[in-house]
Amino acid sequence: AVHTYSGYEDAVARYLKQRVESLMMSDKIFAVVVPKETKIKVKNGKRVVQEEKIYPGYVLVDMIMNHDSWSAVRNTPRVTGFVGADSTTPTPLSDGEVKELMERMAPKDPKFNVDFKKNDLVKISDGPFKDYEGKVAEVDDERGKLKVLVTIFNRDTLVELDSLQVNKV
Repeated sequence: AVHTYSGYEDAVARYLKQRVESLMMSDKIFAVVVPKETKIKVKNGKRVVQEEKIYPGYVLVDMIMNHDSWSAVRNTPRVTGFVGADSTTPTPLSDGEVKELMERMAPKDPKFNVDFKKNDLVKISDGPFKDYEGKVAEVDDERGKLKVLVTIFNRDTLVELDSLQVNKV
């Protein structure tokens, strides 16, 4: 694993792949990966599927370690060092750690994390009913939606919300 400036992981991966080609190091440096997973978020009231970095500030490099490959990686722009006891001597990831990361990164349908039950008290955190509190009346796990009973102008009103728009009280 290589430590980079946070926010520059994709650029570092691109630079590193270009360096591997230009320095003809493909026999020593095999793969460069920015670990990401797919998540569902709510932005401006709409559900958005986006990739999120699992380890911000890190790029994984599959390589045979020697002076040339070390130098090619270490001298890549925006690389601050290797992960290890000191930033010059890398500590390789174990096979188990690599397997776990690859499983986490494997393409799959993003899941809804509906952690609510009927009668839970919730506070709405997004949308036109922001900061209102209410009680969960119905949960739709498959769609990731909740029906919440909110008191507006002294009347109970049923509001359908995305599970990402509410927090438990």
